[in-house]
Amino acid sequence: MQKLSIALFTFTVLFLGSSNGEAQQTTKQAAAATIQVIQFHSEHRCISCLKIEKFTRATLANYFSSVPFLLVNVDDKKNEKLAEQFEATGTALFLFNPKTGKKKNLTEFAFMKIGNETLFDTELKKYIEEFLKG
Repeated sequence: MQKLSIALFTFTVLFLGSSNGEAQQTTKQAAAATIQVIQFHSEHRCISCLKIEKFTRATLANYFSSVPFLLVNVDDKKNEKLAEQFEATGTALFLFNPKTGKKKNLTEFAFMKIGNETLFDTELKKYIEEFLKG
């Protein structure tokens, strides 16, 4: 029993340590990036919101692995200023350049293409490439 407790404790420490490092790395990566993809959501997420996240993450993993994806809960008080900056009150998807402040609202696109993952992927890739060109 004691060995199990030690193993469980070790796993927990390693898991929490790696999660914290990952969050710090994502934050540093986001600060250094020339583009970020930001998805806003409310506390209670619908199927469409979850699919937008899934499809967006897949596109980034396939084509733009260095572009950070930020998932922001608009109902969390700590995100209030960011949500106000983007006028996001629920599910919304944006491309954002933190250095210039330029942003592109992709919310309508995301909801319109959520039924076709291939089309979502193709068009999001195109939007990101265009945004990166300036």
